[in-house]
Amino acid sequence: MAETIEIQLKKGVLGLCVLALLARADSYAYEIASRLSDAIDMGEGTIYPLMRRMQTDGLVETYLVESSSGPSRKYYRLSPAGRDALVAQSAEWTHFTRAVDAIVANDEAPAAPAPGEAA
Repeated sequence: MAETIEIQLKKGVLGLCVLALLARADSYAYEIASRLSDAIDMGEGTIYPLMRRMQTDGLVETYLVESSSGPSRKYYRLSPAGRDALVAQSAEWTHFTRAVDAIVANDEAPAAPAPGEAA
């Protein structure tokens, strides 16, 4: 069965959403997954591989926080590279969504170049 456009969109913006959440506050993976589940109905199982990949790519850093109710929790925070990625991906997302909105609304596509393109 083909994936719906909603599933494809969620997969495409998941990393951006995680970066945006971590820009607001450090967090642990389960909390990030819960927030994404509430906001965009994203399943919990997808977050853990993404967090490992983001750590490997240098976008997030981790540290442990002691917990009175069990084992220490691994918290994630944005690295400087993660902050840069958030800025770049946010600009790309804004440009993309404006272009799609214009096409769907049957208007002319925005004339502004995409981030990183010459004007």
